Amino acid sequence: MQNVRKGEELNEKALKAFLEKEGLIDNHRSDWTVTQYTHGYSNLTYLLQIEKKEYVLRRPPFGAIKRGHDMGREFKVQSGIYTSFPKVPKMYAYTDDEQILGCPFYIMEKVNGIILNVHEAKKRNIAASDFKIISDSWLDTFVELHNIDYKTSGLSDLGKPEGYVERQVLNWGKQYLKAATEDVPAADKVMRWMEENQPKEYRYSLVHNDFKYDNVVFKDDSWKEVNAVLDWEMATLGDPLMDLGTSLGYWTMASDHPFVQQGIPSPTIMDGNPSRSEIVESYTKKSGRDVNHLVFYYAFGLFKIAVIAQQIYYRYSKGLTTDPRFAQLNKAAELLCNLALQAIQNKKID
Repeated sequence: MQNVRKGEELNEKALKAFLEKEGLIDNHRSDWTVTQYTHGYSNLTYLLQIEKKEYVLRRPPFGAIKRGHDMGREFKVQSGIYTSFPKVPKMYAYTDDEQILGCPFYIMEKVNGIILNVHEAKKRNIAASDFKIISDSWLDTFVELHNIDYKTSGLSDLGKPEGYVERQVLNWGKQYLKAATEDVPAADKVMRWMEENQPKEYRYSLVHNDFKYDNVVFKDDSWKEVNAVLDWEMATLGDPLMDLGTSLGYWTMASDHPFVQQGIPSPTIMDGNPSRSEIVESYTKKSGRDVNHLVFYYAFGLFKIAVIAQQIYYRYSKGLTTDPRFAQLNKAAELLCNLALQAIQNKKID
């Protein structure tokens, strides 16, 4: 947590009026404290403390395209699955009235627990034996998420699972080219290979599309229970193995090149974590799904993360955001494309 970054302040008068209108506070004149969550690279997240209550606000980053930062989608998904999959924050209010903050946003409950990013993991000096429990709890939640009945959750219209893989390959390729700031030969090769080697048949489920350690909230340091899954902005209906591929892309290992570990910082590099191949083996056993076309799913996951990094860097290069963390994300995107090409050429994910 930190004070709100310059240029990312909230409109106090308008937002307090909205909170009062929604019945979340008693008086718009009440004092408040606003702080900002710092670990995310995408949507902006704030903690509002007012009238002895705590709320979390989510809004798109400044200068972002609306299509990639759909607050209504996040709100709809979490509201829909809350009854059958209560590992999400409770949703309180959503609005697309841009007169309040200049963008759509929503208000949700603050979920207490531990978000395990690199900084938190290092600070806690987690034992290798604990990472077996952590990875199991994380993966159990992932499988549980893929077993959600999206039809009874009212999410049948969230996406079109038929043709999902083909659309994903096409759309992420287009997004990369639109955000490109330099020539990256590996990106062209990976896009061409994915077009020619994508699976044609697959099962359908709800997919999160950003499932990693720091997007879950562990209840406590016993690591046996997950209180909530966060960051549902890219959730849709499609192939759950595409979801797994993205998670494998984030699963940096201690055996990876140091530049990889720096480019994709993750607690998964620490002793006790399973390898990417072991994650796949466990996912297969827990879910009952065969993981064919594994290199495709992993390469796609790396490429998708590359596109996200490149899009953020593009905004940074245009002066639409000034966060210094974004200054080298073009290099991270290039690295990820090279890793994807390496996996394709070597036909393995470790």
